[in-house]
Amino acid sequence: MNNEIFLLKQGEIVLKGLNRRRFEERLMANITRRLHPYGKFRVYSRQSTVYVEPKAGVECDMEGAWEALKKVFGVVRMSRAHGCAKDPDAFFEAVKTYLDDQLRTAKSFKVESKRADKTFPMTSIELSQYVGGLINEAYPNLKVDVHNPEMTVRLEVRDFSGYVHANPDPGAGGLPVGVGGKALALLSGGIDSPVACYMMAKRGLALEMIHFFSYPYTSNEAKEKVLELAALVAPYCGRAVVHIVPFTKIQEELRRSCPEPYFTLAMRRFMMRISELVAEEIGAEGLVTGESMGQVASQTMSAMACTQAAISMPVFRPVIGMDKEEIVRIARKIGTFETSILPYEDCCTVFTPRHPKTNPKPADFADIECNYDFEGLCKEAVAGIERVVMRAKG
Repeated sequence: MNNEIFLLKQGEIVLKGLNRRRFEERLMANITRRLHPYGKFRVYSRQSTVYVEPKAGVECDMEGAWEALKKVFGVVRMSRAHGCAKDPDAFFEAVKTYLDDQLRTAKSFKVESKRADKTFPMTSIELSQYVGGLINEAYPNLKVDVHNPEMTVRLEVRDFSGYVHANPDPGAGGLPVGVGGKALALLSGGIDSPVACYMMAKRGLALEMIHFFSYPYTSNEAKEKVLELAALVAPYCGRAVVHIVPFTKIQEELRRSCPEPYFTLAMRRFMMRISELVAEEIGAEGLVTGESMGQVASQTMSAMACTQAAISMPVFRPVIGMDKEEIVRIARKIGTFETSILPYEDCCTVFTPRHPKTNPKPADFADIECNYDFEGLCKEAVAGIERVVMRAKG
């Protein structure tokens, strides 16, 4: 539609004081990059709102752009709006042009105005009353209901123009990806780790991902499943670089000499060491896992203390206090659940001990691990990494 513009209301960014401009610039850069496949847009920020408008003379996919923006963190509300002159009658004409279909089918309405431009001669209440009266006359099907209207007509008087829109959609919330630094997320084929990626990206972390692949014990289909999960999370994370680690040799070494009850934890300690090496290589300052307290034997407090003790880098566990139902709810929301439950194995299910140790101590691994060339095995695994950049799904 001609003269359509998106108004994106900032969330937590408005509370950032002297750092606010840095957050806004990151948000606008993320928006610009996310909109690239849908055409050329002008993106700018004024008065706690990011404006997104097609560049003059350019054909843009407005529907695709609108859906893409719903997955950009840092936006709390989104409105599709119609620009108009800053004049009371121009506001009414814009309402009739842009919102006519909705007004004809609604039964009740009210008008809310926001006057950010204080030079505008009418107050917000006066503008609402004036335009509301004209709407009431033009649409006999409508009744005024200021408490619980079916439709709210919103008028905004801003620096550059006037804008008309209806009820806003919720945005993704959170903070712009990248303002919190960079981390490396351990991505399995399960339900939890994609949710952990989503949650940490929402708090402003830029993420790359690492996956441990044990061919032929795990299939190529299992690897493709993980890459699909990365692509589904990519619209929220901004990009999806997946580091695929060849892990077969390490697992076979552990099977030969590691006491069976300690196998899973010894394996996870290797994973943490390798992940730390990759994180340092890419400039990440922490790791992210999908561990949930007590969900499996390797996720008891003492077990996680043992895996944490293998490295010095901080580990973020955003789903640690959530039960499975809560995690599944988010997985469904972000579109990863159906892929996560596809019946392909991952390396954590290879050589699973019958009776895993549930109350280990870091000191338990001193004798176990002296049998391995940790440095050599980890460096060999890192040297064999395959790196894949996945395109966003949706």
